Amino acid sequence: MTVLHPTLARTLVPSRSLVRDIALVLGGAAFVAVLAQAEIPLKPVPLTLQTLGVLLVGAALGWKRAFAALAVYVAAGAAGLPILSGGSAGLYSPTTGGLRASLGYLVSYPLAAALVGFLVERFALDRKFLGTCLAMLAGSAVIYAFGLPVLATLTGLKGGALLTAGLTPFLLGDTLKLVLAALLLPGVWALIRK
Repeated sequence: MTVLHPTLARTLVPSRSLVRDIALVLGGAAFVAVLAQAEIPLKPVPLTLQTLGVLLVGAALGWKRAFAALAVYVAAGAAGLPILSGGSAGLYSPTTGGLRASLGYLVSYPLAAALVGFLVERFALDRKFLGTCLAMLAGSAVIYAFGLPVLATLTGLKGGALLTAGLTPFLLGDTLKLVLAALLLPGVWALIRK
């Protein structure tokens, strides 16, 4: 794929090197880990700022590095580092003894970040408010496309009960995160242009 538009990372740190790429990937993973600690402990899936981090990392790093950053984040959390929501770790829930209800959401993060990164690199959607909104909506759709079916499988929830547990509590927060990103990213680009 030909990159048509540079990302924030490429614009701010233009020199290419493996060290730079590793630092960006690890920095992206760490950024999401920090945001995951801001948690409202809803059941079965907590409300966090994690998804804001996923989408911002996608826009800032571009699709390849964003995918790698979120793959590192999920792998590190699965391996036992306490970097998932609220300082939790692992893919198993200590309260239920089974897989954590948020597993589908977690698995979606590398793909959602990569999609946002692709849209930014291909169409420069992070330069304008509406474009950023579209990129963030697309990334959010990927998160729910994975999260809801896995949540249904793990919990047995269906229909309205599934949407009440895995979608509706997050819509207001996701809207606020989307608006924040849509203000932040074009604002950063405006500063860079000056």
